[in-house]
Amino acid sequence: MAAHLITGAGSGIGAVLAERLAERGDELWLLARDARRAAQLRERFPTARTLVGDLGDPAKLSWAFGHQALPVELDSLLHIAGVVELGPVGELPVKAWQETLNVNLVAPAELTRLLLPSLRLVKGHVVFVNSGAGLNAHGDWSAYAASKHGLKALADALRQEEHGNGVRVTSVYPGRVATAMQVKVHQQEGKEYDADRWIDPESVVKALLTALDLPRDAEITDVTVRPGR
Repeated sequence: MAAHLITGAGSGIGAVLAERLAERGDELWLLARDARRAAQLRERFPTARTLVGDLGDPAKLSWAFGHQALPVELDSLLHIAGVVELGPVGELPVKAWQETLNVNLVAPAELTRLLLPSLRLVKGHVVFVNSGAGLNAHGDWSAYAASKHGLKALADALRQEEHGNGVRVTSVYPGRVATAMQVKVHQQEGKEYDADRWIDPESVVKALLTALDLPRDAEITDVTVRPGR
C-alpha cells in the first residue's frame, strides 16, 4: 500500500486526487492549515491521517512537524495547494507578493526538504502541480507567474539532485481548471465564469496518476494539460 502526502486536498484537484487514491486503498496524509481544517478533512476522508502546518508561514513548518508524527516512508509528495492574487505590478502590494511566494514556492521547498528522508527510503515521487503561468507570464499575473516560474526551477533542480537517490520529480502544468480558484480568478478579471469551458479536475488527476503509476524504468518529468474545448 503506497503512502501519499497531499497539500490542497480540501477542494479542486487535490480533493479529487485524494478521493481516487483512497478508493484504491492507498494511505493518505493530508496537510491542513489548522486543527479545524484537519478535522474537516478527516470527516471527508475517514481513512486519512492529517498533518497541521500553515503554508502561508513556511518558516514554522519545521517546528509544527516536530510536534507531530510524520510518515516514515512516503511514496509520493504532491504539492497541489496554491493561491492567486491578480493585479498590475504597479498596484500589487508587498503582502500579496509575500503570501503568493510563501504558499506557492517557499512552502513547497520547505515541505520537500522536511520529507525528503521519507521519500528517499522508498525511492518516492515528488509532484508539483504548477500552471500554464509557470511557462508564460501575462499582464496582471506577475506574482502568481513568478511563483510558478520559481516552482519550475525548484522541480528542475530537485530532479537533478535526487535522481541518484531514485526520487522521481514531475511538474504538471494545467491550463485553466474548473475549480474554486478559477471562480476567484474570473471575479478578479471581471469576467463571467463558465465551468464547462475549462478542464475538469478529474482530467488533471488522470495525468497525475499516470505519472505516479508509471513503471520505475521511466519518469514523466513535465506534462502540460490544456483545455480541450
